[in-house]
Amino acid sequence: MPVANDVGDLTADAAATDEGLPINEVFYSIQGEGALAGVPSVFVRTSGCNLRCWFCDSYHTSWEPTGAWLDIESIVDDVRSYEQADHVVFTGGEPLIHAQSVALLDELADYGYHTTVETNGTIYRDAAIDLASISPKLASSTPTPERDPNGDGGWADKHADRRLDMDALTALVDAYDSQLKFVVTDETDLPEITDLVERVRESTVTDVPNDDVLLMPEGMTREQLAGTRSDVAELAMEHGYRYTPRLHVALWNDAPGT
Repeated sequence: MPVANDVGDLTADAAATDEGLPINEVFYSIQGEGALAGVPSVFVRTSGCNLRCWFCDSYHTSWEPTGAWLDIESIVDDVRSYEQADHVVFTGGEPLIHAQSVALLDELADYGYHTTVETNGTIYRDAAIDLASISPKLASSTPTPERDPNGDGGWADKHADRRLDMDALTALVDAYDSQLKFVVTDETDLPEITDLVERVRESTVTDVPNDDVLLMPEGMTREQLAGTRSDVAELAMEHGYRYTPRLHVALWNDAPGT
């Protein structure tokens, strides 16, 4: 089973923002998604996000952020305590909303870690990133009133306005090894995915092959994935994209710290 470090309750200490990061959890598991699925990894999950996807699988980093302010040294010490792994997944929430993410990534690089940054692609930062795992949010991610976890749709317009930033997305693809990972709710998402991939290809200097376009089924439990994964795999085959599983869900369902 994965091993997690409980970092406690998030405080509103404004001074802490200059010294560290709001950390929801640090844990050791396997990377469940993308090109490095199956790799033993230490996950550093920040709290806070500029979007509100209705299907967010880390609710307590976005809709109701929790965690604790930790300085960079403490976070690195936590990572180094898991001696089995040399791969770190920096995730959220949206980890790149925090300026101190650069300091953490640079420090991890100094210790020789390979870093994957899980990002929604709306923010670019110049940092030591080995793989930018970019998950642009589709229109189907919008928390309309009928899908909003809070039931009021209060975030729908802000989310829709913010969910794509082509300048940031282009900069990330051109600056780093990257993969475009799309959460697919059903087949109606594919025209938007195809259009967005073409827009990225037209905007970037870097080649974006179909092999770097990943389709991932939406679902936070084994039961939910059982109803979507076969259809998404078929869509990936039909369009020549790569299918990515959610191994952590298959192995541990929706258990915390996975």
